Amino acid sequence: MFIDKVKIYVKAGNGGNGSVSFRREKYVAKGGPDGGDGGHGGNVVFEIDKGTNTLLSFRYKRKFVAQNGGDGAGAKFHGKNGDDIIIKVPEGTLIRDEKTGKILKDMSDCESWICAKGGRGGWGNKHFATPTRQIPMFAKSGTKGQEWELVLELKMLADVGLVGLPSAGKSSLLAAVSDAKPKIADYHFTTLSPNLGVVRVREGHGFVMADIPGLIEGASEGLGLGHEFLRHIERCRLLVQVVDISCIEGRNPIDDIVTIDDELKKFSSELSTRPRIIVANKVDSLDRELVDIDAFEKYVKEQGWELIYISAYTGENTEILIDKIDKMLDKLPPLTIYEADYVPEDAILSDTDDHAITITKDSKGTYVVEGEWLFNLVGQVNFYDRESLMFFQRVLLKSGVIDKLKEAGCKDGDAVSIYDFEFDFVI
Repeated sequence: MFIDKVKIYVKAGNGGNGSVSFRREKYVAKGGPDGGDGGHGGNVVFEIDKGTNTLLSFRYKRKFVAQNGGDGAGAKFHGKNGDDIIIKVPEGTLIRDEKTGKILKDMSDCESWICAKGGRGGWGNKHFATPTRQIPMFAKSGTKGQEWELVLELKMLADVGLVGLPSAGKSSLLAAVSDAKPKIADYHFTTLSPNLGVVRVREGHGFVMADIPGLIEGASEGLGLGHEFLRHIERCRLLVQVVDISCIEGRNPIDDIVTIDDELKKFSSELSTRPRIIVANKVDSLDRELVDIDAFEKYVKEQGWELIYISAYTGENTEILIDKIDKMLDKLPPLTIYEADYVPEDAILSDTDDHAITITKDSKGTYVVEGEWLFNLVGQVNFYDRESLMFFQRVLLKSGVIDKLKEAGCKDGDAVSIYDFEFDFVI
């Protein structure tokens, strides 16, 4: 079974809680606090599995939760860090946020990627001892791990995409020029899922070709197999449109080209403009009295496309086709790698629609800001790192915290405290 789009839920582990403990040892007076820190929660990590080309493994398992960090203990014992959970996906998988549809990562050019970071472990009470607070009776709780509703969408990595009407000979061509063994039969929709084949041109050099199930007129409205599999040629640098030039089924080859071109445009105007080669297949069965070859060649030339006559059955001119494809690919840009269009602060703001906060003023005149989502945010920020601090500032701006502080009367130079992080308010 071929599965190329699934929804899954992932959650990183929560951080363990810090411990409240005091050193108790015989003959040792005033041992002091020795509560250990909580362990960090495990991350959710995606890795590429080069041995697969389908998302079938997600058919029954769609919930992935990493291990929580262990709680701290006395004697300054640190809680155990949670184990990461590794999710294997085929090369070419796009990871999207289910809510917005934005791309988080294209699993095509990386070894591994941390999708959800585990929560940080809370500090034990040993961190809170001061000359004036020698018996701290509190510790920090661990922060929550990130969680996502994701859509995994497989877009195969292929240099060349074969398109055409059913029974035009796409699978036969793939089998003739590569080691792929697609199912071939003399009825429509023999190919029900995309097939990949590696075409070897010369020693250490070749390209990947994808055979896409046949399109028909009205595919954009769901007829036939619809546009379901066209996503797999969106990365392709070159399209090879296979046409049945023998007209055995009574179709006009020019009409066949127009039909496919219209369906490509309906799916993606950009995809329809890719460089293209028209492959007139089944030339071994061509009856020139039934086909107006001159009109056919004139139409293809007017569109600015290359034209090659072949027979996938006998192998006629297939080497010429491979050589032509190879030369064109040398001049074309590399495979498309999709850039993430999801910025880090979106991850925080999309976790919940409720960004409620409370603002109070303490006896020193400091504005104290609290909120459950802010507590989790502070646990994920490294305030000693400039980029991390700038990320924190962007979240405060986008979430409306800065505006609410202004409404509460906070002015330039006033002190603001957000869960032990204090800063001067600057307008």
